Amino acid sequence: MSEGSAHDPEKEEGPRDFVRYVFWSLRPEWRRRTAEERARDVSDFERRISAPPADLHVRTYSLVGAKAGVHGLFWMMGPRLEALQEYEARLWGGGIGGYLDFPYGYLGMGRLSEYLGPHSVGAHDAGKVRPAGRRYLFVYPFVKRREWYSLPFEERRRIMGEHFRIGHAYPNVQIHTGYSFGLDDPEFILAFEADSPAEFLDLVRALRPTEASRYTLLETPIFTCLAVPPRRMIELAAGLP
Repeated sequence: MSEGSAHDPEKEEGPRDFVRYVFWSLRPEWRRRTAEERARDVSDFERRISAPPADLHVRTYSLVGAKAGVHGLFWMMGPRLEALQEYEARLWGGGIGGYLDFPYGYLGMGRLSEYLGPHSVGAHDAGKVRPAGRRYLFVYPFVKRREWYSLPFEERRRIMGEHFRIGHAYPNVQIHTGYSFGLDDPEFILAFEADSPAEFLDLVRALRPTEASRYTLLETPIFTCLAVPPRRMIELAAGLP
């Protein structure tokens, strides 16, 4: 392949965003701090959350009552890994920082699916990751069996066609695929936005008998996340009314 014809994914898709999911929990010892210290910590943490770098988009979610050992999620997306690093470093400072644990965290990038092709609708913006603003977010890492990659490309595209057709029957569920090859332990980080957990449950159930599901190696842990403002996320984790 000559230099002039080298593959340039950004020309086909546009710039790609990094996408980061950070799940956190608040240690019980924090609740034994004085009321004044806790109030100061909450206000400081809210201030840090509410000031991301200009090119970084951040959404906050609560997992209280939905996942043991996890209280909240930061969903971050933007074109610079340095901005993600700067924001996270800022979050973990302050009085509350010493009482936080991070049981799960994932990193990926947006990109166009190879099964849709460079001429699909919205292909040039496929690398951008932007929330739809729905009430629930369902997140899980995903790994395919190695046998999947030994199948001819046209066979894989045929199998994924069935997968896409079922997904289109649930238009209110929006998928965000993060590609993590070489960046993190999983191959993909999948996130689905929906206004109804029941609708997402039905979608996942409908996908189970498909041919593509035979090639799934890993799709856990699964996180059910409820969109809340930053302060409410902190209050729920802290057990505050």
